[in-house]
Amino acid sequence: MVRRTVFRGGRVFDGSTTSEVDVAVEGDRIIGVGSGLDGDEAVDCTGMSVLPGLFDCHVHVMARDLDVSRTELEPFSLHYYEALRNLSLLLDQGITSARDAAGADAGVKRAIEQNIIEGPRLQIALVMLSQTGGHGDLHLLSGGSRSMAMMLPNPGRPRSVRDGPDDVRRGVREILRAGADAIKVATTGGVMSPGDDPRHAHFRDEELAVIAAEAAAAGTYFFAHAQGTEGIKAALRHGARSIEHGYHLDDEAIDLLLQKKAWLVPTLSATQAIVDAADRGVPIPDESLELAREALEAHRASFARAVDAGVSVAMGTDSPPYGHPGASNLDELLLMTKASSMTPEHAWRTATANAAELLGQRELGVFAPGKIADLVVIDGQLDDLNGLRDRVRHVVLGGRRVR
Repeated sequence: MVRRTVFRGGRVFDGSTTSEVDVAVEGDRIIGVGSGLDGDEAVDCTGMSVLPGLFDCHVHVMARDLDVSRTELEPFSLHYYEALRNLSLLLDQGITSARDAAGADAGVKRAIEQNIIEGPRLQIALVMLSQTGGHGDLHLLSGGSRSMAMMLPNPGRPRSVRDGPDDVRRGVREILRAGADAIKVATTGGVMSPGDDPRHAHFRDEELAVIAAEAAAAGTYFFAHAQGTEGIKAALRHGARSIEHGYHLDDEAIDLLLQKKAWLVPTLSATQAIVDAADRGVPIPDESLELAREALEAHRASFARAVDAGVSVAMGTDSPPYGHPGASNLDELLLMTKASSMTPEHAWRTATANAAELLGQRELGVFAPGKIADLVVIDGQLDDLNGLRDRVRHVVLGGRRVR
């Protein structure tokens, strides 16, 4: 017999607005949102807030922290076991859906779907396409290379460094064949990769055109690691669905985001995490730390301008908190409101309805009869974004209470 559970007495955020109503769940579906709903079981949410299950649109579940020198000395398979912990940590915080932006392969996603391991609903990119000398190229001046586990090719993760239209085309097709839901491409350098600069644009127009065409032909999209201005604009001109990071947005870039109806996934947590990690004694390379410190204020200022212009924003973190006890992916919500005119209600939309729209999840991110029953109950009011990790009281995934 399928039981009906009513979450009663809380303040309900339905993905758009907040009201004092009940939410009824039967099986894996929302069956009612309103007052005085009946059920076989009632969950008292007095003094709490009830939301749709939360999204993080930019995670790396195969990475523990930013200490590359440590990961280089570890067995390759250890990172799959670390992913078990990371996926569980996401659920602890009420994150029931996520997009892994490089690292997790089809086996990780399938293990979640088959209930072999516990984790949020997962979309995967497998790898990040990069040009030679780009953000995904871990070559060192010594002739060696970095050994970041989430970047290394394996039978489920195709080679990511590609050059020229033909090689790029083959790369996209191999990544899709290996089970990717979307294609990630680095159109600029990055902070944590040796020898490149986040302000420099990577891949030429003919290469980006191939990426866009191949993704579209497969019924999916590409999204761009893009920090510098010219690389952001190049990605948008070729149809990137979302810009990840967006450190240096000028007026033209913001106009393109609006014209193309593209999304910004700001990952304010990521820049801050690099600086914080160095302050805790994590061995961040001097070059990377200098770039992060330079980018910090520009990143926040760009985000503030994008919010004021009405750019669509979805929450993503780059998942830096895994190796830092007490930190939370949900800190991103507070960072967004501190850096801009964004209200707490708008911030919650970035992690619910907005994120679901970005990832094409029409049955998630909102409360309405017939939608999938993912929800989270958080102690206190939603206008208080402090200490969210410790305030999560219930997490429901597909109608099952998993926390």
